[in-house]
Amino acid sequence: MSEKNPWKSAKQSLKKSQKRSSSRQSHPFLAQDPEAVVGQFHDLPVENLSDYGVYLSFGRDRVLLPNKYVPEGIAVGEKVRVFIHTDSEDRPVATTLEPAGVVGDIVALKVKDTAAFGVFMAWGLEKDLLIPRSQQQGRMEPGETHLVKICLDDASHRVYGSTLMTELCSGNDQALAAGDAVDLIIHSISPIGYTALINRSCRGMLYKNETFETLSVGDRHRGYVLRVREDGKVDLTLKQPGYASVEGSARKILEVLTANDGFSPCHDKSRPEEIRAAFSMSKKEFKRAVGSLYKQGRITLHGTEGIRLKTASGS
Repeated sequence: MSEKNPWKSAKQSLKKSQKRSSSRQSHPFLAQDPEAVVGQFHDLPVENLSDYGVYLSFGRDRVLLPNKYVPEGIAVGEKVRVFIHTDSEDRPVATTLEPAGVVGDIVALKVKDTAAFGVFMAWGLEKDLLIPRSQQQGRMEPGETHLVKICLDDASHRVYGSTLMTELCSGNDQALAAGDAVDLIIHSISPIGYTALINRSCRGMLYKNETFETLSVGDRHRGYVLRVREDGKVDLTLKQPGYASVEGSARKILEVLTANDGFSPCHDKSRPEEIRAAFSMSKKEFKRAVGSLYKQGRITLHGTEGIRLKTASGS
């Protein structure tokens, strides 16, 4: 975390006369009980029933599951899978609703509303996820989708979000080299391409003129390092560089042909945009894959008419 308490800026916007106790003071068991973990799913047994819902055993204490989330016919002793968070008064509370992620996850969320102290993200619960102003990498507007890390403030036990790159990436330098396979999460989109998190440790760029499918913030892909520049910036690709990608591209062509009665009007003279629309690959990659399939005897070439799957009769 970039500061000791990311909620500091939010508190400063409240009236000076307003005094609220922290959840550590109101619920000391949260600070003392390692099993009472907020921001995660738990399978908790019903301790007793009440007019407000059911109380579930939660570590050394208990937590309320409000009536609207109580499964019909639930009895004392039965377990319920719930997510634990804090309500508007910072009290721990249970819900059977499923948020977009738990503490530690990186997920794509949409901005629902903004305030002077932060922005509120829709994440599947009635109480929106707050990203304090101090935890924002840049300006955020309602309706936008951003990559968010779900975090837990150790002092207050509140769940919050962060878009800071220092939270999204570990910052650990990796000895990346061209051809390395990496796990990617799409972070943001610009006119030239897609910024992606690489193994959750650093950033890289997928250029649109080298990416033959539409990507969205939060999409996860297996990718490859295309090159590491002298300034340390990393260029990425979704296809294994060089001829190693031909096998995958060939499978894609066969899938498209099979789905279209064994025929495609694309050929070596087709425009690059036509090939991209049909097969989500460059014309160069298409020609390599077609050549490989032809040598294997799996397709037949018909000049400017297109290509066909080779049938059992040889046509």
